[in-house]
Amino acid sequence: MASREQRGSVRTAVVWDALESALAGGPREVVDLGGGTGGFAVRLAESGHRVRVVDPSPDALAALGRRAQEVGVEVSGLQGDVTDLVDVVGAGSADVVLCHGVLEVVDPVLALDRIGQVLRPGGLLSLVVGQRHAAVITRAMAGHFQQARALLDDRAPMDARTGRRFTADEIGELLAEHGFAAASVHAVRVFADLVPSALVDQEPGAAAALVELERAVARRPEYLPLATQLHVLAHAAS
Repeated sequence: MASREQRGSVRTAVVWDALESALAGGPREVVDLGGGTGGFAVRLAESGHRVRVVDPSPDALAALGRRAQEVGVEVSGLQGDVTDLVDVVGAGSADVVLCHGVLEVVDPVLALDRIGQVLRPGGLLSLVVGQRHAAVITRAMAGHFQQARALLDDRAPMDARTGRRFTADEIGELLAEHGFAAASVHAVRVFADLVPSALVDQEPGAAAALVELERAVARRPEYLPLATQLHVLAHAAS
């Protein structure tokens, strides 16, 4: 368990850095769309934010409740998805919406429309999506050359499990079309998925050094095409 937690912290450190910096200065009303068992939601609640998780899975929401109870915080778990998001949480009810790993498997146009309705004017969207160039490389390295070639220029979903992949330019265009102004883009997991797990888990100091390396390249645009994920912070129209 400790190894899995350590690996997870390496993979999310860049996202947490940007998110905690953006949310400094007081408690916010946060909606975590597709937040599942509360990996982000519980920690945000511990920081004093009021958090609602919207997820279609009752099992995930039950696990969320247990997780929140274990650390003594309150997080509202609401069953729903992109299509009924506005009905579930209310229009203009959120200062912040987290949409992490969701845009790949839903209609991105519908999702951004619903998120825009839920956010208050000037509200913050934290968006994490899979990045296409890295997915092409990963498939080629695994010997799946036809899949890599098909993914190279195709914006359509790959399959029900892995969904879409996006480039930084595509995400920027999509956000602008829906009235969002991107404030920052971060490369996430540039190295973390390439380094052997045994090295990170067993070599003293390796995990901390890897986190620092990820942080060092997160804002460098030349590393965006190498990142497994992109993290975008964007503001809704005022």
